Amino acid sequence: MAEQNPSAAVRPHSRVRRSATHSGVTHIRQYQPDRYTIIGNHLAQHRDLSLTAIGVGTHILSLPEGASVDIRTLAARFPEGRDRIAFALRELEAHGYVERVRERTADGRVITRTYAHSAPAATGMSQGHGQGAAEREAVPPSVPQESPRPQAPAPAPAPAIEAPATSGKHHTAARSLLVALRRSDDRLTLPERDVRRLAPAVAAWLENGASAAAVRRTLTAALPPDLKNPAGLLAHRLRELLPPPLPAGPEIPPNPDTSEGRPPRPDPFQTCDGCERAFRGPQPGLCRDCRDCRDCQGEPMPRDPAVAA
Repeated sequence: MAEQNPSAAVRPHSRVRRSATHSGVTHIRQYQPDRYTIIGNHLAQHRDLSLTAIGVGTHILSLPEGASVDIRTLAARFPEGRDRIAFALRELEAHGYVERVRERTADGRVITRTYAHSAPAATGMSQGHGQGAAEREAVPPSVPQESPRPQAPAPAPAPAIEAPATSGKHHTAARSLLVALRRSDDRLTLPERDVRRLAPAVAAWLENGASAAAVRRTLTAALPPDLKNPAGLLAHRLRELLPPPLPAGPEIPPNPDTSEGRPPRPDPFQTCDGCERAFRGPQPGLCRDCRDCRDCQGEPMPRDPAVAA
């Protein structure tokens, strides 16, 4: 047996942990009997959502039924601030994870109700508000599971929601209006999927009696300089500013000039049948002076005063 050298330096133990993987994350999973939330990878790994939006969406899905998820409450809970949280909510709303609907209660008050979808909605948020709770999924409460390793079930396909019968009449005009918005601002160049999603909401405006020019002004007026989500902004304006339907009555055709924002055209020039003077009027006849003279004397006015003399 060799003699040990007491003055030799002690070799330190290596603190590098051995691992079977070469690089990347290594999951350390523990059994959680309660207080957990199942989040789909379509949200947690969404390629178009910001990290703030993914975090806000995950937090909303983890809340119990009836919890407040307005901008003020979330800003008091997290340090991101109201602007970033508001933008994250608009992202979630544009991708179908959050739906904010104005509803009227039994006592007549108008409230904003928030619906959180565990899977993104397959149709536009402007459709199917009255289809019932079966087509919406509110914030799910945390329910204990007995399975030792809960697995996220595959999301069921969203039920098809039929477009309102009144929107088919104006569907073509609504699509044309949305596609033409790019002529007002290049930032309003919408992809085909957003045009399909927003067309029913535009058709509802046209069905309620709004002109195409009025809808265009509402959608293009006072756009923010840092517009990052044009489809979400248009969906918000179409939903929140929807005018009520016109009351029943005789339909008056709109003036083609005033509907486009221009002043009405004056009546064309006409030649008076009595004095040969020019006057403006919708149709040929007498000028105002000749009409007044004929009413006073009760006899027809000669066509040429020189010949009558």
